[in-house]
Amino acid sequence: METMTALKKAGGEGGHEKEGSDGSTGSSSNDSNNGNNSGGHKHGHSRSISYGGDERGIFEYFGWVYHIGVNSIGHEYCHLRFLFIKGKYVEMYKRDPHENPGVRPIRKGVIGPTLMVELGRRPVNNGDLYVIQFYNRLDESKKGEIACSTAGEARKWMEAFDHAKQQAEYELSRGSSTRNKLNMEADIDLEGHRPRVRRYAHGLKKLIRIGQGPEMLLRQTSNLGGNGTSDGYFEGEFGDAIEAHEWKCVRTINGVRIFEDVADLKSGKGALVKAVALVDASADTVFEVILNLDRHKRYEWDMLTGDLELIDSYGGHYDVVHGTYDPKYLTRWQSKRDFVFSRQWFRGQDGAYTILQFPTVHKKRPPRSGYRRTTINPSTWEIRSLNAPMGSNTAKCLVTQMLEIHSAGWFRWKKSSSSKFEKTIPYALLSQVAGLKEYIGANPSLRCESSTIVQSKLSDVSISSGEFEDVEVHDEFYDAIAGDSSSSSEDEESEGGADKERKIKLKNVSWAISSLALKRASAPDANKELDPSVPPVHIDASQFNGSLHNGKDEADTNCWTSPSGRGFMIRGKTYLEDNAKVMGADPLLKLIAVDWFKVDKATDKIALHPRCLVQSDAGKKLPFILVINLEVPAKPNYGLVLYYAAERPVNKNSLLGKFVDGTDMFRDARFKLIPSIVEGYWMVKRAVGTKACLLGKAVTCKYFRQDNFLEIDVDIGSSSVARSVIGLVLGYVTSLVVDLAILIEAKEEAELPEYILGTVRLNRVGLESALPLQF
Repeated sequence: METMTALKKAGGEGGHEKEGSDGSTGSSSNDSNNGNNSGGHKHGHSRSISYGGDERGIFEYFGWVYHIGVNSIGHEYCHLRFLFIKGKYVEMYKRDPHENPGVRPIRKGVIGPTLMVELGRRPVNNGDLYVIQFYNRLDESKKGEIACSTAGEARKWMEAFDHAKQQAEYELSRGSSTRNKLNMEADIDLEGHRPRVRRYAHGLKKLIRIGQGPEMLLRQTSNLGGNGTSDGYFEGEFGDAIEAHEWKCVRTINGVRIFEDVADLKSGKGALVKAVALVDASADTVFEVILNLDRHKRYEWDMLTGDLELIDSYGGHYDVVHGTYDPKYLTRWQSKRDFVFSRQWFRGQDGAYTILQFPTVHKKRPPRSGYRRTTINPSTWEIRSLNAPMGSNTAKCLVTQMLEIHSAGWFRWKKSSSSKFEKTIPYALLSQVAGLKEYIGANPSLRCESSTIVQSKLSDVSISSGEFEDVEVHDEFYDAIAGDSSSSSEDEESEGGADKERKIKLKNVSWAISSLALKRASAPDANKELDPSVPPVHIDASQFNGSLHNGKDEADTNCWTSPSGRGFMIRGKTYLEDNAKVMGADPLLKLIAVDWFKVDKATDKIALHPRCLVQSDAGKKLPFILVINLEVPAKPNYGLVLYYAAERPVNKNSLLGKFVDGTDMFRDARFKLIPSIVEGYWMVKRAVGTKACLLGKAVTCKYFRQDNFLEIDVDIGSSSVARSVIGLVLGYVTSLVVDLAILIEAKEEAELPEYILGTVRLNRVGLESALPLQF
């Protein structure tokens, strides 16, 4: 199935676009396969990839999706629709406008800078679809859903909406007219009349087609088509925090490496092992294969959990399955076995998938007569795409399955070739990686990532928000997909003409060697970020007391400390050239107190509370305070409030100054957090991970600037993925040691190297120790 390729702007991470002498960008080396795509709107079998684009134009994305919603009488519908994204504008059609000139869109609207997007997977009309959920971070009642048959297409649509959101942010930052700014920020009436929208101006744009025709979407095919010629790849960093694991390869079976964590063996709690394989397929494809419950397909690679049945599904990121297996392949026992386990999955901002599998019980599947109920070892899948070298279409990913087993049996298997470990369930689970690799290798349609035709057309006049000054648009994107799908609009959309096509060269990405990065540390330049003309004040932490006490040493529990930044990897001075990350140094701001509250509902603007330390006499004398309010969804809700102080005022011209006094749009794009579970249950470690996260892109963040402080209210409950992960964390919180690093992402050369704004270590915090917040 033809899919869309993400496009990156020149000067961004990973390289630059190179222009030829004629002003066009360089083309890919496989010129002979380009062909003409004039007839590709229906079948779209592309033979080459082009990347990039002219910054003056507007990207267009189009393809078939499912529109999911509830009609006026409360019935859920799932309709096949043609979606068209033009810059920040979106249109939805019943028919392909390329094949039906003059057809009118049934919905249209605007993608605004407050758009939030989440990817889930759930059953729809007796089939599993990958559902993209949209909502306004300032008003979650404004929402909608579309769905795709594959994870790859869903991911590419998410990238398309991110491009549209960036276009809206770019136009807003350029100083669009006041009227346009008001239109972008105006509340929308999902049930009301949608005003007339003027025809889109004739212009030459970038066309990116996602997927093939509706007949291919309905088949839910996994045939991704395309050709690859190179087996090489570049492997980048997989985490932004230094982990304590020490993995040792102990066996290689059918090309799959088996590792054990020798550091974890010292604890005597069992053996933590993993199987790792390089698979010739995209991460999206492998993710689909693992979650697919089709028995005939699972029989080809899964010797243990081939017979699976869906029992229940929740929220698009969690389900419960029941399975059976015949033990004669593993043991001499004749009684059949069955098991029940849950699967929880999510996709990180780096595109990696994580699947958590826990043994569980469910009332719909009590123990069955004639079957012996077996407990499946808890396990995780991690699927990360690897960057292919220049000119290669071959998709590759690294697949890791990790599980914990009893150490006695594991040691016997390592020491004796006659051990019966090969007849155990843990061995069958580890063998799933080998089976998956061979299954994909035997199916060429799964091995190859599809190519995408990217038509790039040039215009003498760039298309910007100025061309839409007469447009009376108050409907944002949610209006284009929410509500009754039978509604229609009155305007036709006209296609722009064509001048010429050009091809763009793939950006070159060079990766840093992590061992070299570990030798270098990045220390914040206080004179750069804080005002050097003002003498520093002495910060006496004893004057500030939060509800959670400061730990005396590492043995203290239910407390906080402030570690150095050496456990975190951040962007170095040459990051834009070689992607090199360096070890962090001491944080710029000092952590002075931590509050741990329980509340009935999420509470914003904690700093204005009369009992808050920001309102104390000592707090008002501090030059600057950064308040991070992490709103934790639970029953009851919790609030973890971190207070960071600066010894001097913030330099207005620094990156920190731009963040403190900047727009919410700028803050959302820069506010970054790196998590690390230092001690705790290994499944929780895998769920949380160690990758940096732009919080403003993942959850709803609200910013409140007043007097000498900036408060950031982080609504973790605004994301279903974040809710599920935090729910797992809270179940083990009393045994966890959690490190967090807060920083502002550096994107310009002048902003590098990055520095750590603040850190905190939460040492085995008890839920019962949270104090009620009194108003």
